[in-house]
Amino acid sequence: MKNNIKVERARKNLTQGKLAELAQVSRQTINAMELGKYVPSTVLALKLAKIFEVEVGELFELEEGDWK
Repeated sequence: MKNNIKVERARKNLTQGKLAELAQVSRQTINAMELGKYVPSTVLALKLAKIFEVEVGELFELEEGDWK
């Protein structure tokens, strides 16, 4: 799954640490998501979309391999 977390974080001028605090997760979780190593829960995806004031589909995008 691709995501635009890093782009949206830069747009909001948030550090990984501050975003983690707002989303109530660890900075390492934010880092892992940005690197594509962690797929968030539905609840976390919704929290992030709300923080960034975007739709979930603008933040996360399925890739071809995600359909298998």
